[in-house]
Amino acid sequence: MNPFTLNELKSAVPLSQLFPQFDQVLMEELLRVGHIMEFKEGELLMRTGQYFKYSLLILEGTVKLYREGQEGEEFFLYYLEKGNACALSMICATKNEMSEIKATAITPVKALAIPLQHMDYLMKNFRNWYYFVLETYRSRFEELLQVIDQVAFHSMDEKLEFYLKRQFQAFNSDTLTITHQQIADDLNSSREVISRLLKKLETGKRITVSRFAIKNINL
Repeated sequence: MNPFTLNELKSAVPLSQLFPQFDQVLMEELLRVGHIMEFKEGELLMRTGQYFKYSLLILEGTVKLYREGQEGEEFFLYYLEKGNACALSMICATKNEMSEIKATAITPVKALAIPLQHMDYLMKNFRNWYYFVLETYRSRFEELLQVIDQVAFHSMDEKLEFYLKRQFQAFNSDTLTITHQQIADDLNSSREVISRLLKKLETGKRITVSRFAIKNINL
């Protein structure tokens, strides 16, 4: 059950700031049918093979999405940050399909959860929502094309540089708190290869590397 009244939600959830494309009527409808969900750092939001129950509008925090291989290996796809929504859940909602990705909260996350049974109604009756779903799907598709391009046509050192740039941009910081093994897992590589390539970037004065952090110098 939603523990907030509609008026309390209006004051607590900054939809107009995070989703300025929504008009007032749509925002009130989303607050009426949705409810707040909170996830701890490291908590799993979605498993591969799980059915979607909600589409999440991210209000605070960052979610990391992965594609899993048959043997449990993982490949990093992209982040969801505040002001973002999960395009996959929106598309799968219409077909009642299972998730093909894994999503993990890498910081504490607060989201407005929209039950999927409301998606058809929102799509048919709110033009702002209809265009928002299309734009969300389009932007994520373009981002995935960049990932595919890196995987298919670039060497591992180029993939690593592309990956680091995305991380610095996603966190709006010039310092990443991350291990070499985490990077290797995200890129489906080995820690030894990643350590060697990071050292090469450091020698070229592109980054500085410590045990648990990487600082952007000139990427």
